[in-house]
Amino acid sequence: MKKWLLTVAAASLLFSGSASAKAASSAPYQSYNYTYWMDAAPAPAAYLPAKAVTGKDLGIGDFVEPTDLYTTETGLTYILDSGNARVVAVDAGFKFVKEIKSFDNAGKPDTFKNPSGLFVDKDGDIYIADTDNARVVVLDPNGKLVKLVQSPKSDILAADFKFVPLKVSVDKAKRVYVVAQGVYEGIMQFDEKGEFLGYAGTIKVRRDYSDYIWRLLSTKAQKAQMTLFIPTEFSNLDMDAKGFVYATNIDPGSDQPIKRLNPSGADVLKRYGYFPVRGDIYYRMSVGPSKFIDIKVLGDGMYAALDSTQGRVFTYNEEGDLLYIFGEKGNQLGTFKTPVAIEKSGDNLVVLDRAKANLVVFQPTVFGKTVNEAVRHHYEGDDSEAVAKWQEVLKLNANYDIAYIGIGKAKLMEKDNKEAIRYFKLGMDRKNYSVAYKRYRTEVLKEHFGTYMTVIFVLIAAYLIFRIALKWKRRRWAGHEA
Repeated sequence: MKKWLLTVAAASLLFSGSASAKAASSAPYQSYNYTYWMDAAPAPAAYLPAKAVTGKDLGIGDFVEPTDLYTTETGLTYILDSGNARVVAVDAGFKFVKEIKSFDNAGKPDTFKNPSGLFVDKDGDIYIADTDNARVVVLDPNGKLVKLVQSPKSDILAADFKFVPLKVSVDKAKRVYVVAQGVYEGIMQFDEKGEFLGYAGTIKVRRDYSDYIWRLLSTKAQKAQMTLFIPTEFSNLDMDAKGFVYATNIDPGSDQPIKRLNPSGADVLKRYGYFPVRGDIYYRMSVGPSKFIDIKVLGDGMYAALDSTQGRVFTYNEEGDLLYIFGEKGNQLGTFKTPVAIEKSGDNLVVLDRAKANLVVFQPTVFGKTVNEAVRHHYEGDDSEAVAKWQEVLKLNANYDIAYIGIGKAKLMEKDNKEAIRYFKLGMDRKNYSVAYKRYRTEVLKEHFGTYMTVIFVLIAAYLIFRIALKWKRRRWAGHEA
């Protein structure tokens, strides 16, 4: 009860003292997180809406069903205004910079047709998944055509294969990764020249073996009506600084809707948290589970996934711990109708809403900023700074288990095993608690080994002396009786 009151009081101070909270008033959504016992506990808001930006605000006319956005390291944010078949660029202050509606293709003007995916590489080249034109268009920063990725050819592709790109991403080697419609084998890979290389990250299907047995006993007509064991499609992807692909799939029943694919295509995402990396743990049956339609790598091991079911953003750290949740469906500033994309712009997060035809800028609160800083310090190995930040987090939310675990890990690295045990117990981290306990036990044994051995030898010696003395005494008694 005391922890609960401290959390409520801290949350009140947080909202009253945060500049971003003052700018945006109170959160238009309920902020919460899940405890070790899988209870949805109230928590301070990590991000609050600062403003919404529309095409009309930029002076270029309303957006029409925008589908994607991307922010570069230089601060430019590109918005894919699909309904208007254009790419719009704004600066870090969300002021209009330029738009691209057409480009020169072999001496003829060319345009986009229902584009749905967007990516900008480190050189500023713009990759557009030009869906209805069945191609990926690559433009330089000035809007000049660099190349087209289209009509892939390979022995592993069907003769009648139709290339329908939906989302696109690019690694440091200029390899192009494409999520394509109707492709269940994985993410399509192309080399720098646009040649098809193969697939990455095939999604394994969970078989229902009762259906499999029933299939064996069914007639041909019954088999034709049964659902096939077809893998699900990926919905979106992003690239981290190491070249690993973060991808989301559209299987709402999966415990692994997010994958981190290494260069070999294997999923190496860490899932060491209390529960699966899948968004909401509990949900209304009428609504259904979280369905991730976009993912953004935030850096420092963190990533945020956008849930189209409830309009929420779920942010995780490198270990798979759920850091915070914000957002929901609604009509207020900061709530969504049809969220489709999420990006990071400086310290802010930006969410694109297709139905509202706008993008919403979210600023971190004191709580959100402090959590991010603590995670960053831990990721960089600066444990002393991480502990200081986690202590600040606990002042704002005494029920924040991840802070206890974070301090415990720092204490473990400092070989302060006794304190690590205490914090892991508070954070309900059984695995690391066991590690700390074993190390502490070994530490105690080493420290007091000499004392323990001395006591043992003294006890053994005393026991032997006692036995000898007792035997000698019995012999004397026997001699006197004789």
